[in-house]
Amino acid sequence: MARTHDGHHAGGRPPVHFEGLPGGKARVRRAGLLATIGATALAAAAIATTACTAQAAQAAPAAPAAFAKPAAAAATAAKAVTTSLTAPAAYVAPTRNLAPGMTGADVKALQERLASLKYYPGTIDGQFGGNTQAALWAFQEINGVKVTGVVDAATKKALVHPRTYKSPSYAGKRATRIEVDQALEVLVLFDNNQIRLISHVSSGGGYYYDCGSYGCAQAVTPNGTYNTTVFMPGWVVVPLGEMYNPVFFISTVFAIHGDTYVPVGPASHGCVRVPMDIAAFFHTLVKTPGTQVHVYGKPQWEK
Repeated sequence: MARTHDGHHAGGRPPVHFEGLPGGKARVRRAGLLATIGATALAAAAIATTACTAQAAQAAPAAPAAFAKPAAAAATAAKAVTTSLTAPAAYVAPTRNLAPGMTGADVKALQERLASLKYYPGTIDGQFGGNTQAALWAFQEINGVKVTGVVDAATKKALVHPRTYKSPSYAGKRATRIEVDQALEVLVLFDNNQIRLISHVSSGGGYYYDCGSYGCAQAVTPNGTYNTTVFMPGWVVVPLGEMYNPVFFISTVFAIHGDTYVPVGPASHGCVRVPMDIAAFFHTLVKTPGTQVHVYGKPQWEK
């Protein structure tokens, strides 16, 4: 789910640091027991939340213009397979390969292309930074290209002729929903059957971890259909560490939240991690409580 209190991630991952991140380190302390997760069953115990109302209210940052909510429309039934992007303008692939650290007009064109396809590359400024890399990861995951974070020959071809994410069929599917594909490690937000945002994620890593007095559990993100339950602003302290701007979808146990460590593969304790820049505004795009969350797909660690 989150960074451990001593600054190290479970599984021997390197420490991360939170200095200078948006929203400061507002903390919401919680007490209770974390449910033990089994590979085929989940006994979720709600964690009692305290001191939430004692925190100063934070002004929610506005979503980037490309992701601003469109005018309200009547809800329609969700289709089994959703093709929901208007074809963007033609894209001319760069002559050179593009990689993190590069700058230039071709990097800016890449950022504009990703944004037009509903990925979030951060500020469109012609600088290939971490936000652009995370957006490119998501694009490569959707398009079946090797996830390198580099615009190579295969990625150039995919950028010119991109695939549209295909939404699976499942019972009770709503027009406005969040889908998390663990096989691809992507999150897709739909608003009235229109794709509004596609993000790279890192879900449960499948490893076993020691959570001290709370016992041990396997790091699994449970597949299923849920609803958002509560949003907590800022840095939230939980038994396993911290999470940024969490939007919970199973009681107050599992959440979609920001983290400074969102690698290419699954690595969390069970929550769905999103990049920090997306976590800064994601909660403004979804209604909480009540937005449907559908988690599906065979986790990469099982392959």
